[in-house]
Amino acid sequence: MTDRATLVRRARLLAGASVVYNVIEAAVAISAGLVAGSVALIGFGADSLIEVSSGLIVLWQFRHPLPESRERTALRLMAVAFVALAAYVGFESVQALLTGHEPDTSRVGIGIAAASLVVMPFLSWAQRRTGRALGSGSVVADGTQTLLCTYLSAALLVGLLVNATLGWGWADPLAGLVIAAVALRESWQAWHGEGCCAPGAGPSDAAAHTCTCCEPAPLLTIDRVTDRP
Repeated sequence: MTDRATLVRRARLLAGASVVYNVIEAAVAISAGLVAGSVALIGFGADSLIEVSSGLIVLWQFRHPLPESRERTALRLMAVAFVALAAYVGFESVQALLTGHEPDTSRVGIGIAAASLVVMPFLSWAQRRTGRALGSGSVVADGTQTLLCTYLSAALLVGLLVNATLGWGWADPLAGLVIAAVALRESWQAWHGEGCCAPGAGPSDAAAHTCTCCEPAPLLTIDRVTDRP
């Protein structure tokens, strides 16, 4: 059985790894998006910056003697950031569709989207598994946001490939609208908490939920066996 101190160290390590990767991802995606004029790439890079803030929030939270006391604030900060992302990407995507703007092909963007499809699922799995073992809603939420990055990578990759191979410029802002819609959904969930993992939930709230997403892993028990004559 893994003790809590080890799980806390693992949560910090995973959050740190997420921050480092997403800083690189954001720099590459935003730079490539500005060069190619791709709204979807810029939006994807902005989402990576939110992932960075999410990881930093987890690190900040677990430096406190009572990490649970900071969860509500942490989740609501994430929610505000997601609303800002959705507003920016949504506006730029609609404007690109109305004006008929066609972005250039971005091989760098295709590469970073493909790399994220490989890296992010494993990182998300580790984060969510650690969060469940700790019973921490914020760590599970951080892993869920990492999983969201995987879905956004897939949407971005499809949009970039369609634009590169078929010349359908509208595919890029359409991928941007997908990113904006998912960001709004994540904002709603972060603001209201994660179901049974919502910070500040009392006993009556816990009784109303049947999910076990954040239950700590059960202790190993051994039943005594007696031999009967």
